[in-house]
Amino acid sequence: MAKKVTISIPDMLHEKLEKWRESFNLSKMFQDAVSEAIQKKEEFQKRIREDLDLSQVIERLRREKMQSEGSYFESGKNDGIQWAKTAHYDHLQYALQWTNLENATKDPVLGDYFSHVHLSNHLLDSTTCCTSEYFLNYLQGWKQGIEQLWEEVREKL
Repeated sequence: MAKKVTISIPDMLHEKLEKWRESFNLSKMFQDAVSEAIQKKEEFQKRIREDLDLSQVIERLRREKMQSEGSYFESGKNDGIQWAKTAHYDHLQYALQWTNLENATKDPVLGDYFSHVHLSNHLLDSTTCCTSEYFLNYLQGWKQGIEQLWEEVREKL
């Protein structure tokens, strides 16, 4: 059994519709359009239910987290190597012994450096600095970069 539905359309569309009314089966067009829209919604909801298997989501997020952390570590390592190449010997020795990563921007020797570093992902912005897990990964990489450079040059001094 068919049910009647009333729809509203803008005046301009109604005027055009009146000119072409004989050329269209409006009821069929409406049914087809609504059927297609409902089918798309139902398929989308089904995909969400199927795709959102929680264990798969967790595994994907773990992989992405590891990739992000690795990127921050590598970025820090590269920056550490670059810093160490131009650092004063005393500052380099200080950085090699430095362990207070959580207070990097407040450090009396290295604080200025970390306060002025502007990473593209804003790891050092005032709201996340030194508390961000990613920033700590960056600092650990930075420290390793310094240590690597030092291992290469210390025997030659």
